Amino acid sequence: MAAADCLAVLDAGPPRVVLRQARTEDVPAIVALLAADQLGATRDGLRDESDLACYQRAFRAIDADPAHLLLVAESAGAVAGTMQLSFLPGLARRGALRAQIEAVRVAAGTRGSGLGAGMMDWAIQEARRRGCALVQLTSDKSRTDAHRFYRRLGFVASHEGMKLRL
Repeated sequence: MAAADCLAVLDAGPPRVVLRQARTEDVPAIVALLAADQLGATRDGLRDESDLACYQRAFRAIDADPAHLLLVAESAGAVAGTMQLSFLPGLARRGALRAQIEAVRVAAGTRGSGLGAGMMDWAIQEARRRGCALVQLTSDKSRTDAHRFYRRLGFVASHEGMKLRL
């Protein structure tokens, strides 16, 4: 891996864990992380080439937009974690820029190593560096372990989120 690809070396090893922007060849491993939980198993995964094509198309859109970062944590040549960090301009809060964190996943065998906290810390610092007024995320109500994790990092459940499936 080129040094320019490395955004951070995370304190979650050994082995060394590098945070970097995702590449097209990472997409299958990212999808596997998304599908490796009770919710993701019902909506994500690669069953055939058409599934991969959908994910690749989404990857290209994310990768082409500088307001979005799709990140992977790489350890010993394998993807051990992922998240998406998006920067959202808005008029509320006097035109504040917000950072939105989505799809945070850490490989089951790596949980408890500090990798998730390291990824989140980097994302929060990057949001500060870019002048964001706040960092926000959503987490399904059934993800109680994730809620404990986010509270431990200082996040507050200050809003009730709603979604409309289309």
